[in-house]
Amino acid sequence: MLLFFTLGLLVHFVFFASIFDIYFTSPLVHGMTPHFTPLPPPARRLVLFVADGLRADALYELDENGNSRAPFIRNIIMHEGSWGISHTRVPTESRPGHVALIAGFYEDVSAVAKGWKENPVEFDSLFNESKYTWSWGSPDILPMFAKGASGDHVYTHSYDAKKEDFGAHDATKLDSWVFDNVKDFFHAARNNQSLFSKINEEKIVFFLHLLGLDTNGHAHRPSSRDYKDNIKKVDDGVKEIVSMFKHFYGNDGKTTFIFTSDHGMTDWGSHGAGHPSETLTPFIAWGAGIKYPQKVSAQQFDDAFLKEWRLENWKRRDVNQADIAPLMASLIGVPFPLNSVGILPVDYLNNTDLFKAESMFTNAVQILEQFEVKMIQKKEVTLSFLFTPFKLLSDSKQLNILRKARSYIKQKKFDEVEPSHLLPCSFVAIGVLVAFFLLIQACPWTYYVYCLLPVPIWYAVLREFQVIQDLVASLLSFPLSHFVGYLLVFTLGIEILVLSFFYRYMLTAGLIAFAGWPFLTQMWTQAKITSLSWTLFSLLLAVFPLMPVVGRKPNISLVMGAGLLVLLLSLFVVTSLMKRKASFIKEELWVHGLQMLSTVLSMYVVHSTHSSLLKKQGVPLMNQFVSWATLASSLVVPLLSSPVLFQRLFSILLSLMSTYLLLSTGYEALFPLVLSCLMFVWIYMEQETLQRSGVSCKQKLTSIQFSYNTDITQFRQLYLDDIRRAFFLVFFLVTAFFGTGNIASINSFDLASVYCFLTVFSPFMMGALMMWKILIPFVLVMCAFEAVQLTTHLSSKSLFLIVLVISDTMALNFFFLVKDYGSWLDIGTSISHYVIVMSMTIFLVFLNGLAQLLTTKKLRLCGKPKSHLI
Repeated sequence: MLLFFTLGLLVHFVFFASIFDIYFTSPLVHGMTPHFTPLPPPARRLVLFVADGLRADALYELDENGNSRAPFIRNIIMHEGSWGISHTRVPTESRPGHVALIAGFYEDVSAVAKGWKENPVEFDSLFNESKYTWSWGSPDILPMFAKGASGDHVYTHSYDAKKEDFGAHDATKLDSWVFDNVKDFFHAARNNQSLFSKINEEKIVFFLHLLGLDTNGHAHRPSSRDYKDNIKKVDDGVKEIVSMFKHFYGNDGKTTFIFTSDHGMTDWGSHGAGHPSETLTPFIAWGAGIKYPQKVSAQQFDDAFLKEWRLENWKRRDVNQADIAPLMASLIGVPFPLNSVGILPVDYLNNTDLFKAESMFTNAVQILEQFEVKMIQKKEVTLSFLFTPFKLLSDSKQLNILRKARSYIKQKKFDEVEPSHLLPCSFVAIGVLVAFFLLIQACPWTYYVYCLLPVPIWYAVLREFQVIQDLVASLLSFPLSHFVGYLLVFTLGIEILVLSFFYRYMLTAGLIAFAGWPFLTQMWTQAKITSLSWTLFSLLLAVFPLMPVVGRKPNISLVMGAGLLVLLLSLFVVTSLMKRKASFIKEELWVHGLQMLSTVLSMYVVHSTHSSLLKKQGVPLMNQFVSWATLASSLVVPLLSSPVLFQRLFSILLSLMSTYLLLSTGYEALFPLVLSCLMFVWIYMEQETLQRSGVSCKQKLTSIQFSYNTDITQFRQLYLDDIRRAFFLVFFLVTAFFGTGNIASINSFDLASVYCFLTVFSPFMMGALMMWKILIPFVLVMCAFEAVQLTTHLSSKSLFLIVLVISDTMALNFFFLVKDYGSWLDIGTSISHYVIVMSMTIFLVFLNGLAQLLTTKKLRLCGKPKSHLI
C-alpha cells in the first residue's frame, strides 16, 4: 500500500511538471547573425508612443458632438502620415504586447510561469539593436528590455510602482509624469555636452510608455468619462512632445513617430482574451520615411469601422503587431531583431523601390536564418535515420529562392521579390535499453524521467497481480445488468465533470440531478425535512453556474444582503444553542458574538469603500486596517470555539464569510453561504444513508466532537456508497472552482474584489487575495467532508484511492487537450483543466490538512481548562 501511495504521488508530480517541460519551454533559438538593410535609412531617430490599454475604436471614433477625442492624432491621419489597425495576438496583456511591438515575436507561453518582472528567456529587441534607447514609463515594462540588452545603452526612467493606484483620483498623472520627464530630459541635455552628443547620434530610439488609460480602464471601464478624458490628455501630450522634437532638432526631417497600443480592453475593463475590443489597437506612423495620407474613393474591409469612424476616404493600412518591429528597424537602419517573426509592412514606407526590396530581402533572410539554426540544432541531437528535413525548405530550395530574389533586385524587378516561410531482470534490461536509446540521441534529462517512469510502475503493478485478480473476481460477482448500470452511471458522472470544465452549466445539470437523489431512494420517506432541504439548496446552488462571470457591474446591495443573511442565520443558531446548552453562554457566546461583529464590520467596510471610490477619494486607511485584521483572524477565531461538530463548522463559516464579503462585489457573496447550507444538509443525508444500510447508529451532530487522534479501529471496509461520497466530494470541489467564475480565464477576475485591502497595483498581493477568495469555498467543502468521514467512519486513505481513480480518469481527457497556442483564455484553460485534475490528489492532501487543523485544533485563552480531550 505504501509503495502504491508513494508511486502515485511521484506519478502525479511528474505528470504535473511534464506539461510545462513539454509544452511551455521556449521555442526561441539563438546563434543567428544580425541582418540590416545595406542602404541609408530615412530616419536618424524614432519616437515610439505606446498608450497602454487603448482600444482602436476609442481613439478613432468621434464623440457625441462629432468631434475627435484626439484632434492632433486625427490631424496626423489626414495630413501627415499613415494609419491603420494593429491586430494584436492573444494573450492581450502588456508584457507580450510590448514584446511583439519591440522584439517582433509573439512571446512564447513559457513566459506564463516565469513572472512578469524579468525576461523569461533572453531575446533580441529593437532597443538592443539601437545605438541608444531612452525610455520613460511603468516599472513593470521598461526593465524587461533593459535587462536583456547587451552593453549599457538602454536607459530607463520609471516612476514608483505605488503610483499605479486603481483607486487614485486621477490616473492621468502617470502619463503627465512621462511627458514632463521627457521635456525635462531634453532641457537638461542642452547643458550636458555628453548627453547632447548622444541624443544627436543616429540609430537612436525614444520610448514613451503611457499607462494612464490602462489604469483608468480597469478602474472605471473604457466607456467612462475618465477613460475618454485620458485620451484627450494623451493627445495633448503627444502634440507637445512632437513639437519639442521638431524644435530641438531644427526640423531636420529625420525623426519618425509611431503611436500605437499594446492591447485593447473589454467593456467591463479587462483584457487577456481574444475579443476584438482587446485585439484591435490603433497604429499611426508619420515623419521620416513614412507615406503621407492617401485619399481613396473606396476600401474593402470585412468590418464597418471606416464608416463609423468617418475615415473611409483615407487609406487604411492594417498590420500585425509583430510587423511593427521590423518597420521601426528598417526606418532607422538597425538590424532586425534576431527573433522577430514580423513581416515588414512596406506599404508604410515612403522610399525607393530598391530600399523596399532590399528591406524585404533582409527581412526574409533574417526569418529564414531562425529556421536554419533550429534545424541544425535538431539535427545534431537526432539519429540520422529519424531526422526528416522539411522538404518545402530544403537547402537547395532555400538557395534557389534567395538567388532568385537577389537576381530580381539586380534586374530592378522589385515586384517579383517576395519573402518566403519510447520479473526484475526483465525490467532492468528494458530500463537499460530505454536509457541507451535516449543517451545516443543526447536527450534532455527530463526525457529519461518520462520514458523510464513506466518501468517501475508496471513492475509494481505486476507484483500485485493477485490483487488485480481479486478485484476482477469481485466485479464479476455482480449481476451483469447491475455492473453495466453502475458503470454507465459512473461514466456519465465523470463526463459531466469533464464537460463542466468547458460548459459551466453542466454543473447546474449535475446539481439538478443531485436534487432528485432523495426521491430515487427511500430517503424521502425516512427523512422528509432533510430531503426537502437537500433538494432546495441543491437547486439554489444550481443557479450560480448560470450567472455571468465577466462583464458584470458591481452590486454592493447583494453583498449587503449576503451579510444580513449571515447575521440572521447566526442569531437563529446562537439562540437555538443557548436553549439546548447552558454552558454555551459562558464559553462560546463571546466567540460567536465576535464573529457576528466581524460580519457587521465587513459589511460596513464594503459599503464605505465602494462609496469612497465612487467619490475618487481612495480607500480609507481604517477600512484597510479592518480588512487585513479580519483576514488575519479568520483562521484563528474558529479555533477558539467548541470542537463539537456543528458548532465548529458554523464558527468556520462565520469567520470565512467575513473575509469573503470583503472580497466580493456582487452575487458571488451568496455562493459560500448557499454552498455551506448544502454541506450541512449533506452531513445529515450521509448519516441517514449509513443508518439505512445498517452500518451504524445515528448520532446527533451536537454530540459528536472532532478529534485529532482518531481511533483507526472504527474505520470500516469500503462500500459501494463510498464511491458516490467520493464523487460528491470531487463534484463539490469542481463547483467551488467554477461556481462563480472560471479560474482558467483572466477575464473572470475583477480587480475591484481586492479594493477593500488595497488599490495600489501589486500583482502578487492582488493575486494572492483573489486566490484566497477562490480557496474559501474549497475549505468549506473539505471541512464538511471531515464531518462526513467522522460520522460515516470513512478512512481518508480509502477516500484517497477513490478520488485518485476519479481524477485520473478525468485527466485522460485533458492530457491530450493541452494547448500551447491561442489566447491566454485557451492556453490558460487547457493548462488549468489538466493541472486541476492532476493536482487534485496532491491538493486534497493539503486541503485535508488545513481542514483537520480548523476542525480539531482548540486554542485556550486565559488559562482555561480544555473542554474536551484531543
